[in-house]
Amino acid sequence: MIQAYSVEQGQMVLRDGMPSSDQLRAAVWIDLLHPSRDEERAVQEALRVEVPTREEMQEIESSSRLYKEGEDLFLTANFLYGMDAGEFGSTAISFVLTGTTLITVRYATPKAFPVFAARCQKAPLLLSSPDGVMLHLFEQIVDRLADILEKIGENMDRASTKSFQAARGDMKIALRSQALKEVLITLGQVGEVTTRASETLLGLNRIFTFVGAEKGSSIRRENQGTIKTLVRDVRSLVEHANFLNNRATFLLDAVLGIINVEQNGIIKTFTVVSVALMPPTLIASIYGMNFQHMPELSWTIGYPLALLLMLCTGVLPVLYFKRKGWL
Repeated sequence: MIQAYSVEQGQMVLRDGMPSSDQLRAAVWIDLLHPSRDEERAVQEALRVEVPTREEMQEIESSSRLYKEGEDLFLTANFLYGMDAGEFGSTAISFVLTGTTLITVRYATPKAFPVFAARCQKAPLLLSSPDGVMLHLFEQIVDRLADILEKIGENMDRASTKSFQAARGDMKIALRSQALKEVLITLGQVGEVTTRASETLLGLNRIFTFVGAEKGSSIRRENQGTIKTLVRDVRSLVEHANFLNNRATFLLDAVLGIINVEQNGIIKTFTVVSVALMPPTLIASIYGMNFQHMPELSWTIGYPLALLLMLCTGVLPVLYFKRKGWL
């Protein structure tokens, strides 16, 4: 799908489907979503620029993701998407910046893209120049990442409170286990999201470093300040993401420690019961033997005496363990 954005008489004009060559050349921003081969060819013929294929976008070498051909910049990075739907992931998005047009090639829809398109509808000045469109789009992506990291921090706060409440509370074992299980799931999701967010921030940092060093005509001088601001924002978000990762690791260790303590308590209980039942079991085994010459078999008080002996040998180990502080 092709969406071509341009400004006519102070208003944003959106053309989708298959715009004509003249309409593509007049567009400031061309957004290709799951482009077909015909759509790629139409853009290439209209703008005389090579559009990266999906296979080329998957390359991980810096030279394949950040390069310049003539006066055109080709920038590719992985971006986090799908947080609102709960099925998040990372997708490679390419930005092709020419002197007249910004071309974005993507196979998923991070929320920043429709949000920025809606902003352009209200403020057409955002489409004043292709490099301005790209930088404003990056600003929207950075703002979105900041919101995601903030939400992750809130989820971690709730997980921390829930885990320590479960450890200190008097709730039933089944409820405590369920609460700790939910905390582990939350921490796993937090770790996955922060990892993908860090990957996005790393890609953005590489793009800004490459673009900031660009001295050609693709980046206008008045936008250099915006690049510096974006670099500072990305660095601050990288530090915050690292903080969240460290905190998630701490909480994970704490929850696993709580689970180990509970498991040790359960194992200790079974161990005490096993030790306490060993002497009575021995006595019952002895008197369960069917030998002919056993003096106690003819005693009148033999049976109650054996029961009393088993009871005493079962209680004495428990009392001993309590005295030692093991229970």
